[in-house]
Amino acid sequence: MRVISIAVAVCAAVFTPFTVVAQSGSVGAPTGTGSYDDLVDVFEDFLAFKAPSAWNANFNDPNAPDHGLIDYSGDAIAKRGHDLASLRSRLENMNVASWAHAHQAEYLAVRAQFDAQEFRLKVSRPWARDPGFYVDQMLRFTFTELPVAGEEKAMLERQLAAVPTIVASAKQNLDDVAADYATLAIHNLTTSDGVGHGHPYRATPPAGVIGWYNDLLARARDEQPALAPTIEEATSAAEEFLYWLNDNSPRFTGSAGVGAEQYDWYLKHAKLLPYTSNDLILLGDQEWDRLYSFYALARHRNRDLPELEPAKTAKEYKKRIEKADRNIRKFLAREEIITIPDYVGALSTNAPFIERPGGLNFWEAVQFRDPHPDHLHAVIPGHRFDGLVEGNNDHPIRGRISDGVRAEGWGVYLEEAMMQAGVLEGYPRVDELIYLFGIFRAARVPADVRMQRNEQTVQDAIDFMRAKTPWLDQNVARVDAEIYLRRPPGYGVGYTIGNLQMRGLLADRADQLGDDFEMKEFHDAFMASGRLPISLIRWEMTGLDDEVSDFWRRVPIPE
Repeated sequence: MRVISIAVAVCAAVFTPFTVVAQSGSVGAPTGTGSYDDLVDVFEDFLAFKAPSAWNANFNDPNAPDHGLIDYSGDAIAKRGHDLASLRSRLENMNVASWAHAHQAEYLAVRAQFDAQEFRLKVSRPWARDPGFYVDQMLRFTFTELPVAGEEKAMLERQLAAVPTIVASAKQNLDDVAADYATLAIHNLTTSDGVGHGHPYRATPPAGVIGWYNDLLARARDEQPALAPTIEEATSAAEEFLYWLNDNSPRFTGSAGVGAEQYDWYLKHAKLLPYTSNDLILLGDQEWDRLYSFYALARHRNRDLPELEPAKTAKEYKKRIEKADRNIRKFLAREEIITIPDYVGALSTNAPFIERPGGLNFWEAVQFRDPHPDHLHAVIPGHRFDGLVEGNNDHPIRGRISDGVRAEGWGVYLEEAMMQAGVLEGYPRVDELIYLFGIFRAARVPADVRMQRNEQTVQDAIDFMRAKTPWLDQNVARVDAEIYLRRPPGYGVGYTIGNLQMRGLLADRADQLGDDFEMKEFHDAFMASGRLPISLIRWEMTGLDDEVSDFWRRVPIPE
């Protein structure tokens, strides 16, 4: 079976010492009757369970009834809990103790997926607690370019027709709304700051989700009037939801975070992190200290150099991106950092050039000065490269799991690691931008943890991160706090904590191999492991089980 299309021979060499049946690392592993093939089968069934058409709005199927009618009723949730328990009984009846390390790691990764789903059903419950869960479903198709025809037109009509049903479902199911979630949903329905991820870039963006509906309606009246009545009905439903949220806001008093005990459970069971939430705060604070001190030292060293200035035009910015891309690709090949497969061609980038009336936001203030930090993180060899390589991973388990800490930790690791390896030679003062990125991510850690433990509100987190991060503006800070509060717990901390795990893995492997250590072999082996949690990749690559040995013991979610 082909695990991935790069570094296969390298990985075989790296993993060979540890592909025998586990010894000390297998303590506590299940000793049932199921085989590894049974694990693959139950994982396949689990993936089908996660996303049946009855659970998600099935806009793609023109024959499916009740588009947008997503059943999050108590009976539906109870049935999903029962179905998940049935799948889990199969998962637990595996003879994992007899398997090779690689397969044991895959078992733990699959079980973590189960635990994340159970946590979502029992604790996170966004359909009952977060109005934004429904707002999100109503937005993307308003970006559609008109005119449309054929199936694209039919799809848009199905999406628009679903909006009243989505709103009705929201009003029925939202019975435990958190105050911060309600405030964020109202803000997103009515206000735009231009930071929204995936939104089309406009110098003056429409005013929130309702603004985007009005924008679509105006464009339809000019370009495709036949669509206007359906858009008007959808717009009215979105406005009705806003009125309902405002009218009911006095009773929305719940806490947005999951709570301290539940958060610690999630970190261990669903994220497979060897840290408690207290550990995360300590690690985040220490990393902030390190990065800010390095930033101050870099500023002192560079004090006689001219400050970097943002690009003034789209043409100038495009040239800077192209120059950074060429430099990074040449560096990766010349310095033998990582294999770049032949199928990796040009890749898209973040932060298109835009002139805002209020000036640059944090990401643009960095990116427009020099694209290297975000290009390393999000383009090559970061997210887009990472995603393309993983898209060529046809392993039935590793090719279908993408741990957020692994994905974001890899991206953050690349920023400073490649700087230390020499990618910025000839690019003065860009090291300061690398440190600024790291400072923001480190400040995010305690803010994210405290929001999830209900020790900080969203505004508290915004104020904390802005006080700790140069250049950080209100809009980016708020969007950041919202994303990582509303995503499954542990995502926001994953940038810095995943980076720390990556650096620890690099140190462990370099120490083990001594003079035989090769950077390209290390990175290729890491990529070939898929996007499993880094603790599992470390176990495979080094044979060290000090982090994973405690994962075998599973306890119920705290009540």
